[in-house]
Amino acid sequence: MPQISRTSFARLTQKDLSAAMARHEMLYAGRMGGARAVFAFCDLSGLDLSGRNLCDADFTGAVLEEANLCGARLDSTSFFGADLRRANLSGASIRRADLRGACLRGANLIGADLYEADLREGTIAEKDKFGELRVLQHDVGPSEIENAMLNSANLERAKLAGAVAIQADFTDAMMKGCKLVRANVRQATFAGANLENADLSSCDLSGANFSGAVLIGTRLTMAVLQGADMTGVLTEAASGKQPAELDMPIEELLRLHARWAETSGREGRPADLTRMDLRKLGSLSHRVLTALIAPGANLYGVDLEGVLLQGGNLQDADLRSAKLAGADLRGINLSGAKLNHADLRDAKLGPLVISGSRLLPVRLDQAVARYADFRGADLSRANLSAADLSYSNLVDANLRGSNSADADLTGAKLDRPHAASVA
Repeated sequence: MPQISRTSFARLTQKDLSAAMARHEMLYAGRMGGARAVFAFCDLSGLDLSGRNLCDADFTGAVLEEANLCGARLDSTSFFGADLRRANLSGASIRRADLRGACLRGANLIGADLYEADLREGTIAEKDKFGELRVLQHDVGPSEIENAMLNSANLERAKLAGAVAIQADFTDAMMKGCKLVRANVRQATFAGANLENADLSSCDLSGANFSGAVLIGTRLTMAVLQGADMTGVLTEAASGKQPAELDMPIEELLRLHARWAETSGREGRPADLTRMDLRKLGSLSHRVLTALIAPGANLYGVDLEGVLLQGGNLQDADLRSAKLAGADLRGINLSGAKLNHADLRDAKLGPLVISGSRLLPVRLDQAVARYADFRGADLSRANLSAADLSYSNLVDANLRGSNSADADLTGAKLDRPHAASVA
């Protein structure tokens, strides 16, 4: 990115900025006296824009170096050719924003929402003395995201074709359908990221870390993967044991298990699906799987809505992006399970009464549930110790008596003070 002289840029004070932001928010609220915020080719470096509503504002070519935009609403905002080096955009909503040609070197975008954001190449320009735009670089320049922190960011369907993101950190980022064609992402970190159906064709991925990433349907045509760490990646290839290895068809085994559960063991037989890859089943919604033994099973993206899994053992299972809304999971063991982006709305995750007054609490200790949706779920008395609940949605969840010792609740949505106790 070429160095642009700032001598002709209007340098705003925090007071000027605050007044312009207030007018923009008035416009957005439909109040009299409002006006759209236009900061094109202004110098806002180091100023505070945190938490403000600046959707549809214009920051074309602006200098926002080390500015604070933490938690700001920036949907559909234009940052075309803007300088956002070392800016704080953590937790900001930047959906469908225009970031073409922007410089985000060293920027903090942890937990930011960049859904369908455009970070492709862009031509850099500035105003001349007559107020006209003058192109400073006639060829197309890439967006620069070197050393940027995009941990846990949402980049679903974002456009990063041709971007330079050397050593950028995309750990646990949601990148489904992301376009990274021809991007330079050498030594970048994609550990735990979801790149399902992403396009990484012709990318330079040398030395990149993909450990534990989801690469289902990911296009890697002509990509350079020299020295890349692909440990534990999840692809279309079989992961663990296959249902074909069982002594009977999987459907018959599940039918017998349901009968065993419904008759308290008098008929049928229990199923053991330990470390089984069950993704091809597609849907197990509303099935009776009470007390199922399936530690380490792969249920990525499986529809388990309304399933009966009381007292089941799914320790260390992969339930990323699984649909568990309304499921009865009382007393289940999900210790160490992967639940990133799982839908657990209204799920029953309270204790199971197993004999008389004896209660079996749910185990979610050391589970990884980033961005999981627990809205309306019953998590009473659940063991959440050392669980990673970053950016999860716990609005209206019942956390009474739960144990959240050492749990990570960074960016989690809570509608009331967290009342979990340490056991």
